[in-house]
Amino acid sequence: MQTVSLSGSARQSVGKKGAKSLRRDGRIPAVIYGGSEQTHLHLSEIDLKKIVWSPDTYLLELDIDGTAKRCVIKDYQFHPVTDKIVHIDLLEIFDDKEVAVDLPVRAEGSAVGVVNGGVMITNFRTLSIKGLPSALPDRITLNVSDLKIGDGIRVGEVLIDGCSVLQDANDVVISVKTSRAAMSAATAEEGEEGEEGEEGEEGAEGAEGEASAEKDSEGGEE
Repeated sequence: MQTVSLSGSARQSVGKKGAKSLRRDGRIPAVIYGGSEQTHLHLSEIDLKKIVWSPDTYLLELDIDGTAKRCVIKDYQFHPVTDKIVHIDLLEIFDDKEVAVDLPVRAEGSAVGVVNGGVMITNFRTLSIKGLPSALPDRITLNVSDLKIGDGIRVGEVLIDGCSVLQDANDVVISVKTSRAAMSAATAEEGEEGEEGEEGEEGAEGAEGEASAEKDSEGGEE
């Protein structure tokens, strides 16, 4: 996984009043769990915004008043009006203990179906992966070059050495569908073919009618 280093400080007060004071100073209250005990701390709002709003997933290497901890973000809360980060939950990780994280999905290559007029649909921007920290990749890269219109890649086809995907194996991650433009063009072509067929039938019926009228006229003259 990609790593980023951050510096934090232990919280002296864990009450609401202390949390509001920290936020006014550009600091975000946080808690680390998963180890022998919880650690309450605060981190820079500017640093956290770059990580939280990034499409990537990071392993955080924290220096908390000289104590090193490695964590991943498990949850965060936003202010309902301003959308500012108000709290972060962190999970401490260890080299010998598996951890579950959401990793971003990236498509690689040009799908045959897209070249032929289809459109690529990404149903999952991230996938939940479980494994040892050393086995977790930066992202999940899926080669879509061979996908034709109607094809897709399911979760069960996503293989990562040393890791398992926690979502339903039948879920479709990426697929190539017929585009609306292609469908409209196909419908228009079918309509034109139908009109040509109707005109041909009408012409044949007219010719048969004229021939019948001529025969009737000849019979009357006799």
